[in-house]
Amino acid sequence: MANRGPSYGLSREVQEKIEQKYDADLESRLVDWILAQCGGNLERPAPGKQNFQDWLMDGTILCRLINSLYPEGQGPIKKIPETKMAFKQMEKISQFLQAAEAYGVVGTDIFQTVDLWEGKDMAAVQRTLMALGSEALTKDDGCYHGNRDWFRRKAKGNRRSFTDEQLRQGQSLIGLQMGSNRGASQAGMTGYGTPRQIM
Repeated sequence: MANRGPSYGLSREVQEKIEQKYDADLESRLVDWILAQCGGNLERPAPGKQNFQDWLMDGTILCRLINSLYPEGQGPIKKIPETKMAFKQMEKISQFLQAAEAYGVVGTDIFQTVDLWEGKDMAAVQRTLMALGSEALTKDDGCYHGNRDWFRRKAKGNRRSFTDEQLRQGQSLIGLQMGSNRGASQAGMTGYGTPRQIM
């Protein structure tokens, strides 16, 4: 929450590239999902990146969101205090991130607390929420609310097991990537140094 002046040069270019990744259409879909998932008395924020950040910044909505993905009373965040203190709000964001990772969101898809708190990378916040929505849709445990077309269902593992006999058979085959030796013979070949006979 440091007061930072405008950035220049390479820092500015990097920040502009990060800001270009933010998707306004995705913002609308995420707001719709959060409202449908949390239900209750949430107000829809005005469109825009800054309004989206302000809406999520205190961490309360994020905590309610992750709790709503579990059966009633089994959410990972037991107490969601309403507070204006900055460090408490950042702590709620951190609790959400830990709960999202425990829920199944991959660590590389999770944003840093400052990405939301300082508005450094709101596209990363969108990625995390998208990954969380996809994970919730894939689990299909009855806790997901909203349109099923908003997120992609993740592929489930398709584990295969082979018998020892099948594995032995595979060792004697030449894969097609290596070419084929069928129909090959040495007929018509001459040794090196032996001149060819002209007929």
